[in-house]
Amino acid sequence: MKITRRAFTAVVAGAIATPLTHIRMARAAEKVVRIGYQKYGTLVLLKGKSTLEKKLESIGYSVEWTEFPGGPQLLEALNAGAVDFGSTGETPPIFAQAANAPLVYIAHEPPAPRGEAILVPKDSPIKSVAELKGKKVALNKGSNVHYLLVKALEEAGLNYEDVELSFLAPADGRAAFEKGAVDAWVIWDPFQAAAEVTIEARELRNGEGIVPNHQFYLGTKTLVDGHGEAIDVLIEAISEIDEWTKSDTAAAAAELSPSVGIPKPILVKALERQSYGVKSLDDTVVAQQQSIADTFFKLKLIPKEVTIADVVRKGKA
Repeated sequence: MKITRRAFTAVVAGAIATPLTHIRMARAAEKVVRIGYQKYGTLVLLKGKSTLEKKLESIGYSVEWTEFPGGPQLLEALNAGAVDFGSTGETPPIFAQAANAPLVYIAHEPPAPRGEAILVPKDSPIKSVAELKGKKVALNKGSNVHYLLVKALEEAGLNYEDVELSFLAPADGRAAFEKGAVDAWVIWDPFQAAAEVTIEARELRNGEGIVPNHQFYLGTKTLVDGHGEAIDVLIEAISEIDEWTKSDTAAAAAELSPSVGIPKPILVKALERQSYGVKSLDDTVVAQQQSIADTFFKLKLIPKEVTIADVVRKGKA
């Protein structure tokens, strides 16, 4: 039987199209949870332990990890659709919600107010927050320490405008702090612990009594609405890491130090100030977040009022 050129072309095209179709279908069916993490926190501990991958694989998911220098940058990526899940302090999700990011609060860790602080050089003449008036203070804009500074100034009888702010990411903040380009640095662990251990930075005020310093687990609305099983596995894995770290902080620090590039003594110091016990948001935590959001709106740090309860995952964490 004679095959025409047209028929031959159609057969070849069909033979090529079939595997391509299968590849496209496989890619469409592929389920990936893209997790954003920071240099420190439960998620970096989870990544180092490598237990999540097996748990998610059992329900057909894979994991992609991306590191960010701070919570604001992480939530910018979430807003852009580059990550699906991540953890930040209290303030970044408020800025993100005010910018219409499609985020949802999934769970949180208990308060850890000693895990963030206002630092000054060891030989600084500044002995109290009140003495920061007219001084230059570095912080990562929109991070959890932004609220710490607001509340610490308020406690000291100062206004937000009484200090000169220098908005710097952690690495740049550390450099400016060491060079004496700023008078104080508002920072969180492990950068806080590293400065205290390596250059003997002195703590001027931590969060005790003025801010709770929660860590929140956040996801995109798409993840929460369509991948509840994956979220449940994630929270279960985080809970296990919490228990491991809480029960043997030194072992956790020793195991994770090489992978995260943080010396063990610094990691131990930071881990001991962290809180453990992931859980869903209750009315008290929602109210605390709402208070932060209202404060920032009054200070004109966010462009509009936001309602935290509108973006909280209902039910179990």
